[in-house]
Amino acid sequence: MSLSVLDMSVSVDGFVADVNDYLGGEDGERLHAWADSRDPSRPVKQFEDEWSAAGAILAGRRTAELMDHWGGSHGGVPIFVPSHRPPPPAARWGYPLVTYVADGIASAMEQAKAAAGGKDVQVRGANVAQRALEAGVLDEIQIHQIPVLLGNGRRLFDVLPAEIELDIRHVIDTPEATHIRYRVRR
Repeated sequence: MSLSVLDMSVSVDGFVADVNDYLGGEDGERLHAWADSRDPSRPVKQFEDEWSAAGAILAGRRTAELMDHWGGSHGGVPIFVPSHRPPPPAARWGYPLVTYVADGIASAMEQAKAAAGGKDVQVRGANVAQRALEAGVLDEIQIHQIPVLLGNGRRLFDVLPAEIELDIRHVIDTPEATHIRYRVRR
């Protein structure tokens, strides 16, 4: 059975990007520096295995466009983008694995899970994660909490419809990040 899993790095004060959509720090990559470790004793390999085992990606439009739709293929798996606006030209004609879904987040998730063929659906983007929580279609949240305070920017959970209860599945603590996986209570 496919699970939908939000997997994002976040600052201690809850930001996923600064006000200019950089991922923190001078080089714009502070929130992802933990993943650069090639030390086999670090959990990076475990997360890379999870990411590469995904069967589909559900990405918010802003995220997909900032990433240029990952060149049309996120590791060879299909990408679903819920949006009421038509896709840009590259996604329309140049990226055959990118599908824009106009009839809502629940439909986009249903299509992503069907395409995933029993594998997980990786969710990318703060707004799409909030909409998936609101619609009740997000199963798990994996946070890589980075020991930095950005002070401002784009929050991961800025607007939620109500209090949402989570159950901790596991925690991995490293000097670079604390990795916490939650199950969304239904």
